[in-house]
Amino acid sequence: MDDNKLMKKILVVEDEEGLRLLYQEELEAEGYEIITARNGKEAIQKLEEGKPDLIILDIVMPVMDGMEALGRIVGKDRKIPIILNSSYSGYREDFMSWVADAYVTKSSDLEELKAKVKELLKKGKTR
Repeated sequence: MDDNKLMKKILVVEDEEGLRLLYQEELEAEGYEIITARNGKEAIQKLEEGKPDLIILDIVMPVMDGMEALGRIVGKDRKIPIILNSSYSGYREDFMSWVADAYVTKSSDLEELKAKVKELLKKGKTR
């Protein structure tokens, strides 16, 4: 396996179990290694354990929401691309969402999300 084909690691932060499993299944089928977290606090803990290549971050979650988690993640490591993934398009206007690399509105069709993942990993913020 050459270096270009190394499996990319994605952290999926989503409090809804059904969606978390769907994203995990769909993205693993695309050849990614998936780590999951149920809220922002868990996401920060997972970040300590190992650095993902990309983060998909829900916004509305219990314990610590996506906006607070976003601020903390960016404070720790600005190199990791972050996709905000929310059912609420209103957050797109929130100035905090501007620090994310992309904003995808949740949909049962994951094509937009997958395309954004591929694009950001290809562009890659080199470490």
